[in-house]
Amino acid sequence: MGIVEFKNVSKFFGDKKVLEDADLSIEKGETITIMGGSGKGKTVFLKLLLGVLKADKGHIYFHGKDIGEMKEKNVVSMRRHIGMLFQGAALFDSLSVAENVAYPLREHFDYDDNAIAKIVTEKLGLVGMPGVEELMPAELSGGMKKRVGLARAIATDPDIILYDEPTTGLDPANTKRICNLILELQHKLKVTSIVVTHDMESAFRVTDRIAMLSNYKFEFVGTKEEAKNSSIPLVKHFINGDMDTNDG
Repeated sequence: MGIVEFKNVSKFFGDKKVLEDADLSIEKGETITIMGGSGKGKTVFLKLLLGVLKADKGHIYFHGKDIGEMKEKNVVSMRRHIGMLFQGAALFDSLSVAENVAYPLREHFDYDDNAIAKIVTEKLGLVGMPGVEELMPAELSGGMKKRVGLARAIATDPDIILYDEPTTGLDPANTKRICNLILELQHKLKVTSIVVTHDMESAFRVTDRIAMLSNYKFEFVGTKEEAKNSSIPLVKHFINGDMDTNDG
């Protein structure tokens, strides 16, 4: 069994079907990219994995445990093993960089201030942002905000990092920097990386496998080489960039 397993997962919002009998296995230590057109369920997939939403049918397993059967306190405990880089970095404007990175540590652990400061310095160093602890988010560029958001995502030493459109809004230099960080953190921290993006170039740069959502399920799951060589129209459209792949 993989570190994450979606088995026959269905999710509805009233009459709107988002997922139906969706299956996906994610292996420990791999980077997998989730792709799909607008409104095809990418964001819902992340929320189901985090336990923010519950599946209407099927099972979602994290380390072999069924998230749907967990008590709320166990779901909260589970989340400390999953770090997330939000699309817009989602830093707290009123908190310093150090306080932003420390936020999940204070939420999930009882570390003293010295221990927290040490972890914050370490994680900022890992994302190439040393010495910025006292800056405020308003003083950071878009690329710097992403890296601080990534430092916060790895603060709790998670097993999995979720990247929600990590390169959106970034110039080519910062896009390359974020892609390199995804690869470096996977190597250094031995984490499993789940990337949700419509940026095919970045996906091919960082990923081991690609999973494409269409018709309410994962219609293609394979390596990037298999994706490049696929004769499936859906996959060819994505790679050629002639399909609506906006966030959804």
